[in-house]
Amino acid sequence: MEDRKIVELFFARDEEAIRETDAKYSAYLFVTAMNILKSREDSSECVNDTYFKAWNAIPPHDPPTLKYFLGKITRELSVDRLRKRFSGRRIGSEYELSLDELEECVPSRCFDSDPEEKAELISLTEVIGGYLREREREARIMFVMRYYFCDSIKAIAFSLGVSESKVKSSLFRMRKGLFDRLEKEGWRF
Repeated sequence: MEDRKIVELFFARDEEAIRETDAKYSAYLFVTAMNILKSREDSSECVNDTYFKAWNAIPPHDPPTLKYFLGKITRELSVDRLRKRFSGRRIGSEYELSLDELEECVPSRCFDSDPEEKAELISLTEVIGGYLREREREARIMFVMRYYFCDSIKAIAFSLGVSESKVKSSLFRMRKGLFDRLEKEGWRF
């Protein structure tokens, strides 16, 4: 079923929306959660929680792209669950590894901002988005796979049909370039 039809089912408060969403996106959402949580049980629960949260958000929200709307919900739920599970301890997951890598450019405090820092975070997001739009498609995909979806270097290489060393060097160059861009834009960390 097309996304627009599924969203219309949500707006009609028809429970078929959940079944259609599950049929179309459960694998994608499960992989998103698994990349962060590394637990089948927790990942399944996050996917189910995603459907509940989507049910409560649509309406009034009308997502332009259902897949990414659901993916964002799943990612947020997964990160919250991971933080609760490992509060005060090192996580040791792809999520933590990817944040450690990205912290070379953007400190982790930017990922845990309070409401007063929201405007700064929005500005930072715009600079990062602008930087990514200037990169080649493959580099952008690598960056998003690693730092948004928390995919492993191996998974990224396999998915794109390139070597792991190419992924590592591309990500390194992207982080260096991002750091330079942020400095140029006046961001000091």
